[in-house]
Amino acid sequence: LKKEDLEEVSDVLKAVIMARDMVNEPLNAMNAEDLAGVAEKAGKETGMKVEVLSKKRIESLKMGGLLAVNRGSNNPPTFTVMEWKPEGAVNKKPVIFVGKGVVFDTGGVNIKTGSHMEEMKCDMAGAAAVISAMYAIALRELPVYVLGLIPATENRPSGDAYVPGDVIQMHNGTTVEVLNTDAEGRLILADALSYAKKYDPQLVIDIATLTG
Repeated sequence: LKKEDLEEVSDVLKAVIMARDMVNEPLNAMNAEDLAGVAEKAGKETGMKVEVLSKKRIESLKMGGLLAVNRGSNNPPTFTVMEWKPEGAVNKKPVIFVGKGVVFDTGGVNIKTGSHMEEMKCDMAGAAAVISAMYAIALRELPVYVLGLIPATENRPSGDAYVPGDVIQMHNGTTVEVLNTDAEGRLILADALSYAKKYDPQLVIDIATLTG
């Protein structure tokens, strides 16, 4: 193997290991802010632009889906924007990856039963895949304009949690009636997909885990 081939394999392996580590971390080590922190660290290492939007910013953007899912949690949500835009990129319009970052999914008030909750620390695997893909792209300094959007939160039942029958206004103004609080992924992804429109993308790919 040539040296450059070994370097490519090494960079890809770094990204794969990063994704696996994120997915394997329990909630008490990987909440929404921790997940955003991994993205920030990747940005500092590679020179990639990373911005983490706080709950206050999320509220100002009226991301009602992400905020509704987060209502049952004591930990705030995050919305992370990762951007790799090198000079001479082959595409003028960006390719956007959107990753589901539900760092733990109890199902909310439609609570999961039995073994269905055992691996729900893994419900942010879509977000982990996006963060790691962006990391690999930046490590390799690929000549492509790419963004990663990661809405992140827990989905928990509590005295303030969203419930079936609630009507939520999303980022783009659409109203949505909740029928099952364990369908939280589509709510946070919808806000992110709507946000993606501002970049006039060439292509958008969303990545998410699904129970069952």
